[in-house]
Amino acid sequence: MDASAKTLYVNDMAVRIRAGLLLIIPLYMGFTLYEAIYGSHWIVTGNSIHDTFDTDFDGHILYSVEAIRRTLDYSRQTMVLCYALFEMLAGMFALSARFSPTILLSSFLAKGQVPVWKPLTPKRFAWSIGASFISVCLVFFNPEVFAGWVNWVLAHDILPTTQNYMPRWIPLVLVWVCFGFMWMETVLGFCVGCKVHSLLVKAGLLKEECEACNNLRWNA
Repeated sequence: MDASAKTLYVNDMAVRIRAGLLLIIPLYMGFTLYEAIYGSHWIVTGNSIHDTFDTDFDGHILYSVEAIRRTLDYSRQTMVLCYALFEMLAGMFALSARFSPTILLSSFLAKGQVPVWKPLTPKRFAWSIGASFISVCLVFFNPEVFAGWVNWVLAHDILPTTQNYMPRWIPLVLVWVCFGFMWMETVLGFCVGCKVHSLLVKAGLLKEECEACNNLRWNA
C-alpha cells in the first residue's frame, strides 16, 4: 500500500495473493454451515437398535434407539469470523493495514513480481461488502447475543433469545457468494466489488471518483 500519495494505491498483485490466503475462511464456513443446517440433529448414544415391529403410514419399519439431540458450539466459528472481519476492516486504511498478517505476508510474497498499482477506494468498497457478509454470519452463529443487544438498546423484546430468527439459507448463500467473489479475485483478477463501485460512481450515487472507478470494461 502506497500511503505517500494523496490518493491511496494498493498493489493488485498483493491483493490477489491475499484473497487466495483468505479463501480458506469462506470454504471452512461453507462446510460448517452445510453440516449445521443439513447434517444430522441427533447423536445415537445406545449400543443397539431394536425393531419395534411397527411401521409408519408410509410402510417404513420403526426402530427404537437411544439418542440425544445434538447441540452445536460455534465458538470456534465465531473466532474465525471475527478474525475475517478484522482482515476486511484492516485493509481499508493505511494505518490498520500494518497490523494485518495476511497483508504483510501477501506483500512479502508479491515482492518478486512487477507491482500493479490500483486505487484503494474500489477495493475498500469491495471489502466493506465482505465485512457486511461476515457480520450477517456472526449474527447467525450468535443470535442470542445480537438479540440481547437489540432488545437492550430498544428497551423491548423485539428479537427472541431462545431461537434462531434468521433463515438458515441466508448465511449459507452469503458464504458461497463470498467464496465465489474471492475466487474470481484470486484466479481471474476480477473484483466484483470494484465493478459495483464503478457502476455506483457512474450512476452518481458515489461522488469519490478515481482512475479505475469509471472503467466499465467488464472483461478487463
